[in-house]
Amino acid sequence: MGVSRRDFLKIGGASVVAGTIVDMSPDEAVANQRENRLKGADITLSICPYCAVGCGMLVYSRDGKVISIEGDPDHPINKGNLCSKGASLLQMADNPTRVLKPMYRASGAREWEEVEWDWAIKEIAKKIKKTRDKSFVVRNIKGQEVNRCDAIASVGSAALDNEECYIYQKWLRSLGLIYIEHQARI
Repeated sequence: MGVSRRDFLKIGGASVVAGTIVDMSPDEAVANQRENRLKGADITLSICPYCAVGCGMLVYSRDGKVISIEGDPDHPINKGNLCSKGASLLQMADNPTRVLKPMYRASGAREWEEVEWDWAIKEIAKKIKKTRDKSFVVRNIKGQEVNRCDAIASVGSAALDNEECYIYQKWLRSLGLIYIEHQARI
C-alpha cells in the first residue's frame, strides 16, 4: 500500500491534533504508568553485582518477589543510570532456571545434587581448614618466620562494599593467605 504525499500530510496532521488532545507529555505518561505499576512496592537500596564500579540500584519487590530494578537517581556514582548488564539484572532475579540451593558433585560422581546451605558451608570450612593445615608454612628456606598459606588464593567481588572487603581481607590474612586479589584490580 503506497502513501501519497497528501495522505502523509493528512496522517501527520491527525497525529498532531491527537497529540494536543492528550493532556500529558510522553514522559509524564511513562512516569504515571511506572508509578502505578510500582505503587505499594517495597524499595530496597542495592549495589549492582557485575563490575567494580558499584552502581546504586533500587530494587522494588512485592510479596517477596522482585518486580523491578532500576538505577538509583540519588547514588553518587551512576546517578540513576545503568549499563546494559545492570539494566538486565531483573532477568537474573526472576529466572525460572536460576539455581537457588547449593549444588554438590562428589568426587568421581557424574551428577550434581542439591544440598542444604548449612551442610555446604560446613564442608567448605572443613576443606579450607584441611588445605590450610596441610600447606601452612611457618618458616621460609632462610629460616625467617612467614606464617603463610600458599595453597589457597582469593579473588574478591565487586558486589562487596568497602567495609565488607575490609572484613573479608582481614579474615583471609588471618588464614595466612598471601594470594589475595580483587575484581576491581584485574
